[in-house]
Amino acid sequence: MYFRVLLMLFLYSNIVRAQTAEAGFIKDLMESLAENLPEDYDLFELEDRLIYFSKHPINLNQTHAAELKSLVFLSPLQISNFFAYLKANGPFIDVLELQSIPNFDAETVTRLLPFVAIANNSLMRKPTLKNLRLFGENDLFIRAGRTLDMPKGFSKLTGSKYLGTPERLLLRYKYNFAQRIDAGLIAEKDAGEKWSADFKSAHLAIFNTWRFNKIVLGDYSLQFGQGLTLWSGFAFGKAPDVTSVAKKDLGLRPYHSSNEYAFLRGMATTVTLTKYLVFTGFLSYRKLDASLSLNNEGEEVLTTINETGYHRTESEIKNRNRLTQLFFGGALQYQRNNLNIGLIAHRTNYNRAFTAETSPYRYDDFSGKTLTNLGLHYTYTYRNFYLFGEIAKSLQSGLAYVNGALISLSAKASAVVLYRNYASNYHNFFNQAMAEATRATNERGLYVGLNLYPAKSWAIAVYADYFKFPWLKFRIDAPSDGYEVLGQLSYMPSKTFKIQLRYKSELKQQNTDLAVPINYLDEVKKESYRADVNWQLNRSIGFQNRLEVSQYHKGASGAEFGYLAYQDMSYKPLRTRLSGNIRIAYFNIPSFNSRIYAYEDDVLYSFSFGMYSGKGWRNYLNLKYKLLKRLDIWVRYALSFYPRAGTVGSGLDEIEGNKKSDIKLQFRYQF
Repeated sequence: MYFRVLLMLFLYSNIVRAQTAEAGFIKDLMESLAENLPEDYDLFELEDRLIYFSKHPINLNQTHAAELKSLVFLSPLQISNFFAYLKANGPFIDVLELQSIPNFDAETVTRLLPFVAIANNSLMRKPTLKNLRLFGENDLFIRAGRTLDMPKGFSKLTGSKYLGTPERLLLRYKYNFAQRIDAGLIAEKDAGEKWSADFKSAHLAIFNTWRFNKIVLGDYSLQFGQGLTLWSGFAFGKAPDVTSVAKKDLGLRPYHSSNEYAFLRGMATTVTLTKYLVFTGFLSYRKLDASLSLNNEGEEVLTTINETGYHRTESEIKNRNRLTQLFFGGALQYQRNNLNIGLIAHRTNYNRAFTAETSPYRYDDFSGKTLTNLGLHYTYTYRNFYLFGEIAKSLQSGLAYVNGALISLSAKASAVVLYRNYASNYHNFFNQAMAEATRATNERGLYVGLNLYPAKSWAIAVYADYFKFPWLKFRIDAPSDGYEVLGQLSYMPSKTFKIQLRYKSELKQQNTDLAVPINYLDEVKKESYRADVNWQLNRSIGFQNRLEVSQYHKGASGAEFGYLAYQDMSYKPLRTRLSGNIRIAYFNIPSFNSRIYAYEDDVLYSFSFGMYSGKGWRNYLNLKYKLLKRLDIWVRYALSFYPRAGTVGSGLDEIEGNKKSDIKLQFRYQF
């Protein structure tokens, strides 16, 4: 009965003439980008960047490449074409001139309009104490949340258990002065940790002072080239926008995220040496969580680095700050006209040694205390071609390289080709290059993608990626290979209606589940089919309907099928204090193998990636109330209900009963 109602709502469509709000666009963009990120990834920096540019539009006549790279939906070829057009034709007279730039399709221009302008009304004020006080922008967030149903880890009397309280707490403060000074402070406590804020992060960044483009003290990230030699913080992989595989490096950036692992801590600066040469130097010293063990000589050696940031149980607390990491180096970049070449060198020192593992698949893993990495990256634009690549070497071990090209075939078609080859003994602790595996090592692959715009309202995205793993991997006792293909069709006849169909298939190899003397590899195939409709009823009310089917098949065993259907409704009136959205979702998914992920709306700067498995309902409600001119309040309530289950979750997070509910409260004060 309920599923039929959802299906009827899904099939219902209504094209109306109304304006899609900027907030709705940002939400749609965040969802499309977030699909290929880990569940716990903090997207604060990305959303904050987009909201900032919606309030302070980029001046098209005074912008620079790094600023446009911040708009993640622009491809490197589009950015190059933008500056070529500006150089050839002079300053923009109207923002709609963007339509005249090669490779700027209608969808790109529509995405850009909320974030750009011709004139910039902000004045370049001097950073005097008076101006810092009068014109600085302060943003304070306080967030609290908890699971209402008590997990087992909080009620156990003996053995491994959570030693803290179930509340999740976050305090985040940010100060910005005319993009000249940026300061931030973050304090966070996870569920199960003790009341004192477990994670603290702070930074002070100064921009465009004499020859110093950037100076950052405290926590920061570094992003260069294609992520093969040096990349920390936020990164994308394969996505429906096929051009996303060509990374847009932003160099040195202050760190704004609450992710407890993906940052550097110390000091760094970017300085202009000559007209074409820029140098970035960096020094970082951090304490990391790690599991240690004793070797045959009785010395403590490193087993694993813990990246979760959790300090809830005795063992997690014991492993806290047991490893020190000293990291330093430099990046030299040459940029002239359409050519960009960069050299990178960095060294990482640990106070404990990595030891060689006995498992065959860990044969090429790094061992020792010190690692030095070198890299060379390039980009070059020639007419409708954008060439990019990087080669990297870990001293005394392997080599890795990646090369690719973006090609504008016509005003309605663009393509990307990328080839990668990462040796199994290539070692790097700051490696986020495009790869099928978590890290760019022990992999070869060829990626081909195509974006098509056959008519004004239609868009097609297709990619195919073939990959091969020359050496063994976890649960894969032989060299293996596989592929991934995706096809997506979008139809958007107006700003208020969009329908999207997507097919994705992935095939890999894995040890058989059968009890045999010698493991052999079975093929594991995962497929998903998705239909999605977004539409606006009027200026205040919008809907999203989705139906997704998943299929999982391994070896000779039978295939399993699962499906998810949900109805979203948003309410965003223009002149009232209250707004919100709601989801009603039904899912029937046999096991974790055929699980389905779906992005969930949350309070501002908080993100949920719902993992749907089992059979049941998932509902949530988000409300925002503007209490005062500068004070906003958010409330979120979410409920997962499994009618036939006796417990929800596993391990210390197991809950007795068939439901799990969660509540969240957030305050934001701008001054």
